[in-house]
Amino acid sequence: MKDLGADKLAQLVFEEAERNAGFRRQVKAALAGQSGPEAIAKLIDRRLSGLARAKSFVEWDKAHAFADDLRSLTDTITSELGPAAPALGIDRLLRFIATHEQVFERVDDSSGRVQDVYYQAIAAIGGLVQSLTAPNADLLPDRIMTALGESTHGYLADVTEAVSPYLPQHSLDRWDGDLKSAIAERQAEEAAREPDGWFYSMTSQWERMRQILALARGDIDLLIALEAKKKPHMQDTLGIAAQLLEAARIAEALEWVRKPGQRPFGEPDGELSSARVRLEARILDAMGDKSAAQTLRWRCFEAKLSADILRDYLKQLPDFEDIEAEDRAHALALERAEPEVALQFFLDWPRLDLAAKLVVMHPDRWDGGAWHILPKVASLLEHDFSSAATILYRALLDDILDRARSKAYGHGAKYLGKLELLARETDPTRPGTLIDHATYLAKLKKVHSRKSGFWTRVGDDEPKTRQTSGLRGPVWVRK
Repeated sequence: MKDLGADKLAQLVFEEAERNAGFRRQVKAALAGQSGPEAIAKLIDRRLSGLARAKSFVEWDKAHAFADDLRSLTDTITSELGPAAPALGIDRLLRFIATHEQVFERVDDSSGRVQDVYYQAIAAIGGLVQSLTAPNADLLPDRIMTALGESTHGYLADVTEAVSPYLPQHSLDRWDGDLKSAIAERQAEEAAREPDGWFYSMTSQWERMRQILALARGDIDLLIALEAKKKPHMQDTLGIAAQLLEAARIAEALEWVRKPGQRPFGEPDGELSSARVRLEARILDAMGDKSAAQTLRWRCFEAKLSADILRDYLKQLPDFEDIEAEDRAHALALERAEPEVALQFFLDWPRLDLAAKLVVMHPDRWDGGAWHILPKVASLLEHDFSSAATILYRALLDDILDRARSKAYGHGAKYLGKLELLARETDPTRPGTLIDHATYLAKLKKVHSRKSGFWTRVGDDEPKTRQTSGLRGPVWVRK
């Protein structure tokens, strides 16, 4: 780009600035930076004031551009103002974060783009704190509380988590003391209120901040005391247990890990959740009770077929015993009554040969309606396990045609093309119940002869190459 010369580069910048409002603002900020950080701050302040005053709703078709405009603003703060004057940059980022409640009222952020900008701003504050002078770092807690002290969205705790590792110990101590006093005062005010309905209390968020500060200060006893004040079903028992294990307070860690507490997200079986079992087993290992730890791991594996749990189990076994245990685990998975769970396990392990064997063992069980998962599984298997891939592609195609899902006919034509390619391959694992491709195709034409929208696509979308892709998420089966 240097070869273009200053005049040509300037012209390109000018043309892009004419087309792109966000880029134009960044250019103005860079030019203002030639006059010092105060000039940049003045430009940013005008944009922040405009954002705070704005009331109009952002229509859905403009939400993407709105998020880009917000990101342009935060980029200017972090890249232009922050490096030159960290304290000024942090103040402006706090002002920006303080606009979140009114911004969310103005825009439908179902995509999460706008919220991502606010999280990026929070992370940027953590980066700038490390460049603050000692006096400015000491003043930061007061600045945060002034800007966000009554924020109901939860960003106050996020900001606390971002900055606390970089603040001096005496600043953390004073901040915790101020929060303790504020909580007591607010609770007294709320207790004196007339019972006139629901209201939001800041005290829970302030107490969460005290826990974050307790971790930064190394005060695990305060962390536990604050957690114990919560209702049992709200307690982060695993988080406390992990902290106690790290502090080598093993007996207390075991007590906390066995409390009911919050259930890990996506794991309704709290007692045998993978996260809880893995942590409890580590605690038992630390206590020297390796037999109990292994029994717990195997019991959890039998119930959930978790690849992570099995790996933990095998790591603790002597040489050669792990091979036998792995074979036993695979046999157990093949016999599982819920094939979708076993299939996910074999894909996570990974053992594609056993995944294919499982598919062939249950040829009529796979639900072609799982269009967001089965094509990826079939793609993984098609190179070496044509029979299993055939079963899955047929399930997908049958579902499309049986339901007359006209919008998916293009995908159906691709699946039929895949089936034609797979039919040319031989597979020694081919089940006797799997009819040949010619018979299958004849049946399709007979049953779905009137679906011209599908048949007109056949031949146009035949795949030229096969690609494999990763797999995430559960696989569902028809029962």
